[in-house]
Amino acid sequence: MAGASLAAASIAALLAAPNVVPGSRAAGTPDCTLLRAVGGGTSVSKEIQLNGPLTFPFGRTNFNTDFTVTSPYSSYRIHFVSTSTKEGPYPIQAYLKFSDGSNLQVVNETLVAQPGQAKDYGPFSPPAGKLVTQVNVKVGSSYNANATGMGYTISVSGSP
Repeated sequence: MAGASLAAASIAALLAAPNVVPGSRAAGTPDCTLLRAVGGGTSVSKEIQLNGPLTFPFGRTNFNTDFTVTSPYSSYRIHFVSTSTKEGPYPIQAYLKFSDGSNLQVVNETLVAQPGQAKDYGPFSPPAGKLVTQVNVKVGSSYNANATGMGYTISVSGSP
């Protein structure tokens, strides 16, 4: 039950973040819009899984989460909340993916987070002439076994 309470509190903190409005913008304000994750929803909660011996030939890790961009925004922010009950490492990488098939890495760090800790990354603006189609967030690494089992909730917002 404690894990469920921590997850609920983390999601509530994420949604209560200033200037983040799920799926819409308040009239006359510079509010941001939460992007939809591929597969649905505006936030995704996961636990980091380590690559197993059968993952490479038969499956895929759960490291990557893509958020779809359906309107052009001038900047993007990534919202992270630890949902684990212990301090731990979170290897985090994030990319803006463009309509021409290229991408730009905007985050590359290992965050050592306390239970319930939140961190925003950004704002990140696309280069001139580039149209963002997705924001990819990768949490986890096959090179960091200490991250296995660490829980988190992630979301991405776009600002006009």
